[in-house]
Amino acid sequence: MKKIAAHWQIIIALLASVIVATLLKQFGDAGWVATVLKICDLLGDLFMQALKMIIVPLVVSSIIAGLAGMAGFDGFKRMGLKTLAFYTLTTLSAVVLGLVIVNTMQPGLVDGQPNAELRQVFDNSSDQLSEADKARFEEGQQEKARDWTSIFKRMLPPNIIKAGAEGQLLGLLVFSLLFGIAMTQFPLEQMQPLKNFFQSLNDVMIKITQWIMVFAPLGIFGMMVVTVHQNGAAVFQELGPYFVTVLIALGLHLFVILPILLKVIGKINPLDHFRAMKTALLTAFSTASSSATLPVTMRCVQGNAGVSKQTASFTLPLGATVNMDGTALYECIAVMFVAQVMGMQMDFAAQMLIVISALLTSIGVAGVPSASMVAILIIMNNCGIPGANNAIYALFIVDRLLDMTRTAVNVFGDSCAAVVIAKSEGELLYQTDKKAF
Repeated sequence: MKKIAAHWQIIIALLASVIVATLLKQFGDAGWVATVLKICDLLGDLFMQALKMIIVPLVVSSIIAGLAGMAGFDGFKRMGLKTLAFYTLTTLSAVVLGLVIVNTMQPGLVDGQPNAELRQVFDNSSDQLSEADKARFEEGQQEKARDWTSIFKRMLPPNIIKAGAEGQLLGLLVFSLLFGIAMTQFPLEQMQPLKNFFQSLNDVMIKITQWIMVFAPLGIFGMMVVTVHQNGAAVFQELGPYFVTVLIALGLHLFVILPILLKVIGKINPLDHFRAMKTALLTAFSTASSSATLPVTMRCVQGNAGVSKQTASFTLPLGATVNMDGTALYECIAVMFVAQVMGMQMDFAAQMLIVISALLTSIGVAGVPSASMVAILIIMNNCGIPGANNAIYALFIVDRLLDMTRTAVNVFGDSCAAVVIAKSEGELLYQTDKKAF
């Protein structure tokens, strides 16, 4: 019997989770419903923790093994400049697109006037937030506002072991890059044992990734049952215009802007790339975490798209850390939406401040669910938008589903950079018979 492809398994899990969550909702607060939800929550947590468990050794081994095979510092510099240029282009285009869409659709206005009903939703939003979501949001608010100096400081953590334990990918990335580049400065025969070690470690981590993905449908089913069950329909009716605006903007970036860049810059067929990335996109959508999806993204880019280890191991961990197209777009729309509801006029200069703030804060956002809400609150406070705290609670209520969508956009943007850079380096893509998943 032919095995069901991984992406179809995940799609079936997503559909089944919606059906089960809807059925559970019909039984209200029955005791057994709480037990089922706890079991589903446990399945989801175990899957997420398994993915997070392999991030540090996978990133370190892949970057070092990849760079060790490069032609010294010149090869790294060339690829680095290409990658940063592409990431800057995609993020800037995402923010500008978000600004155009939110000004065109004006989801916070009704007949040109601030939506009074939505303002009432903002005032009462903290009462509609579950205790679990409140705790998660308050935990996120404990993070200090990130500025450029803190970003640079995180690049050079004083304790690399602690940075790895806390999931600080930026510091881990810089250390691995320095380590790999340093290896290229020594004679090959001297570095061969070290290179073999990291290559073998990377092979082992890839095998563990494949094992974890066997249980992906079960873990995704558990996460989605809890997510769908917790999000009621009433608040979505009130925030419908905002919800639709974000989805349209994200959809345009995912299905129009990025494919155009693939075709024009990389001379790559977008359909080939979508097919190669389908498992990673579904995993990103389900987990709402670009960091947790990183192992899957790397396997899809290498195994399905045919990108070399050197290119994938450099572009993808960097992208998961600093390239957040969907997040930057979302932050821009969210801030403008709240400003519209609160009746605050945003002139060109104020909107440019939002654009710059979205670009900068998206770099520092952690690749975990709902991390961007803290950045949105910071931007709103910096812009002087009234009622920011109440508004952020309202946005948080519907954030999970939007977070899932923008995470998929983030991951796809990273993968686009990988294949475009690989093509510019003369690599042959989409010609492998071996599939990652």
